[in-house]
Amino acid sequence: MIPSAEQFETGNHSQSGPAASKLRDLRVLHVGKFYPPHMGGIETHLQALCGELRRSVDLRVMVASENDVLVEESIEGVRVARVPTRLTLASSPLCPGMVGGIRRPDADIVHIHLPNPTAVLAYLASGHRGRLVVTYHSDTVRQKLLGPLFAPFLHQALRRASAIIATSPDYRRTSPVLARYLDRCHVIPYGIAVEQFERSDPAAVDKVRERYGERLILSVGRLVYYKGFEYLIRAMQQVRGRLIIIGDGPLNQKLSQLVAELGLGDKVVLAGEIQNADVTPYYHAADLFALASVARSEAFGIVQIEAMAAGIPVVNTSLDSGVPFVSLHNQTGLTVPPENPDALAAAINRLLDDESLRQSLGRAASLRARQEFSLETMTSRVLALYETVAALR
Repeated sequence: MIPSAEQFETGNHSQSGPAASKLRDLRVLHVGKFYPPHMGGIETHLQALCGELRRSVDLRVMVASENDVLVEESIEGVRVARVPTRLTLASSPLCPGMVGGIRRPDADIVHIHLPNPTAVLAYLASGHRGRLVVTYHSDTVRQKLLGPLFAPFLHQALRRASAIIATSPDYRRTSPVLARYLDRCHVIPYGIAVEQFERSDPAAVDKVRERYGERLILSVGRLVYYKGFEYLIRAMQQVRGRLIIIGDGPLNQKLSQLVAELGLGDKVVLAGEIQNADVTPYYHAADLFALASVARSEAFGIVQIEAMAAGIPVVNTSLDSGVPFVSLHNQTGLTVPPENPDALAAAINRLLDDESLRQSLGRAASLRARQEFSLETMTSRVLALYETVAALR
């Protein structure tokens, strides 16, 4: 009998002594879509989690290669196999080699990160006899045609899962897929190395402010539809400040044209992609962070935690996902309706104009990031779940 999800939603579940010793012999294979340096929220999470798990279990990672070459390497102590991609369909790499990759290591636990059709099909074809754990990062939102065709395979895998990790209580409650499996769902929110964002080199922070000025709004993410950057840019017509957007993606040209059409060249900066290690000074230079996402594809918004750890408030949107669970309205920031430039502008102006409110929310944001979303807390909860799953008869 697996403990209820609530047992994993709070507390630190520290692994030490005999329990930790027993877990060291546990063979765990994580199967993801890609792995850094490929950029993305799930990839960042996979790297952070596996970097910690490797200290406690016998860990391997298998992902798709971005070409047709097999690459096996060790990245910061994590053994990663990049399996050749033979074809890409609807943004999903097809990797037949994953079937044998799951079968051969004889893992005690296979841990799949979804959405990932390739991983699901490879798992089902592999005949793996160990335990299956799934992290359900997000529903499949845009695949109107292929989604229904794939659904039977997805549910077949979820029925086999000993445990399903949802990253927020909100997503567990609102996902039509997870509604069928609430008895095996466990809420374990994302965690990050908060200490990496709590402090920054003062000289680097001053350099950002010297370049971009005061009253800075920061947003970070891939330039894709569900991030809602279009609405954030339109909101800047009503804001006395400067918006810095860090990230790259397919909408780069479209968003650049929108900035030009609205005459916002002096108020909106598309800074392009900046490596994670170099983003921290931007958080500390900014007065607030904005996450203007518009769809459930934004299931959580890890960048919110980064901003909160840096001590700045967040303006986010009231999606029926984990986004408003991370930064709480009137506690660590302000939450507004999605696809609403006027509401975004009003919330941003309120924070820019009220230093006392901004500092109060920022302090609360920093505390929440450390208490609820640390890498150590997330890792200990996952290890506790592994221990329970491994003990199942």
